[in-house]
Amino acid sequence: MGIVFEVIDRAGRGVHLSMERWGEHIKLEHPDIENPEEIRQTILNPDKIIKQDGFIYNYYKFFKHKKLKLKYLKVIVNYLNDIGFVVTAHFVASIRIR
Repeated sequence: MGIVFEVIDRAGRGVHLSMERWGEHIKLEHPDIENPEEIRQTILNPDKIIKQDGFIYNYYKFFKHKKLKLKYLKVIVNYLNDIGFVVTAHFVASIRIR
């Protein structure tokens, strides 16, 4: 399994996007995300981070998708032992706080 990118998030934890998640999930299920750099930028410079359940965090960044009326890229990251991996990413209309 290859790695598309690895970055350090604002909390100093490593986060990576695997080739499997990018090629077999995100590109197929969410083709509106044109390249992994959008995901990388969302993790590095998010507009908002919301802790979901357990060790899952939602990162949001304003991109305003041209074709859709969606404004934010939402990247879901799961952390295990302070190492994060991207679960999925997709565009949403707004930041949702539970």
